[in-house]
Amino acid sequence: MEYTHSQKIRVCGMDVGIWTYTSWKMPERLDASYVGTDGERHVPVMLHRAFLGSFERFIGILIEQYAGEFPLWLAPIQAVAINISEKHAEKTKEITDFLKNKGFRVNSDLRNEKIAYKIRHHSMQKVPYIIVLGDKEIETSTLAIRDRQGSDLGSMSIDAFSEILIKKIESKEV
Repeated sequence: MEYTHSQKIRVCGMDVGIWTYTSWKMPERLDASYVGTDGERHVPVMLHRAFLGSFERFIGILIEQYAGEFPLWLAPIQAVAINISEKHAEKTKEITDFLKNKGFRVNSDLRNEKIAYKIRHHSMQKVPYIIVLGDKEIETSTLAIRDRQGSDLGSMSIDAFSEILIKKIESKEV
């Protein structure tokens, strides 16, 4: 005989079911037993619990809660570096490698596309930061940074940008 029970709780403002599954057969298969107060061996009842249903359901709740705009510390890609033209590709790779070596989740987009198209693409992907590299940035050894809301954060050194990332990640800012 087996029995399933569901109870609802609120997570991130949503009702979510917690499932409890009761099994009398599984302990027998596992040869599980205990000695009762009467001194006899008894087969226990086994309770299984699936908090929030499953891991996949929990991830679905997070995606819905943040509407895909994960906080920096949780975002699968924290920044993307894009080059304005092919002549900036090598420096873009260097910047990406430097940030990756510091432990950040950074990608580069070296496609031969218009810069506005690349910025729009990564904005739609809800990447927290977009790093733009062109002639001016390479000459001044700076990065042009945009956030996912489209705000231009201006030019800054790679070390200054790294510090911003570190502070936001460590603070678990939402």
